[in-house]
Amino acid sequence: MAIKVAAIIGSNRKESYNLKLVKYMKDRYADKLDIEIVSINEVEMFSADIEENPPKGAMDFKLKVRNTEAVLFAVPEYNFSIPGALKNAIDWMSRSGHDMKDKPTFIVGSSMGVLGSVRAQMHLREIITNPTLQPKLLPNNEVYIGAIHTKMNEQNELTDEGTIAFLDQVVNNFVEFYNKVK
Repeated sequence: MAIKVAAIIGSNRKESYNLKLVKYMKDRYADKLDIEIVSINEVEMFSADIEENPPKGAMDFKLKVRNTEAVLFAVPEYNFSIPGALKNAIDWMSRSGHDMKDKPTFIVGSSMGVLGSVRAQMHLREIITNPTLQPKLLPNNEVYIGAIHTKMNEQNELTDEGTIAFLDQVVNNFVEFYNKVK
């Protein structure tokens, strides 16, 4: 049975390469991962003044993450870090309910640049190690897909064989990791 995964897309851009990547993963790994794409677009700005009674967009987001078996982050890089909208969504998850606690989690990221969101992923890893989040993060399987625009066809499928083989291995590693920690 496929693992139920909430895929948090770290960008609110309509034509996000990270969204396209997750859609590709949803199709390619359907036998292993039951991926639900979780948008951050409707998550209201976090405020401690309203954290005990989250607004609808934030609460819907939190519940989708809370009610899944695992989490996948797909993150772009904005100004050497994660997008502000993603940080806002993570702030909501760190409050009232500990939505990620002990959830097996992994990260992928892509960009048009050569580094493939490496700095954003380093920052994201630092953020989600916060004691109020505490996911079980897949170690040693960093997925940095640089020049993503040259590695996808018009149907938004990965075409670079090396990237596909590496992603296949990481997904297999995640399934094995999930089965060990759950």
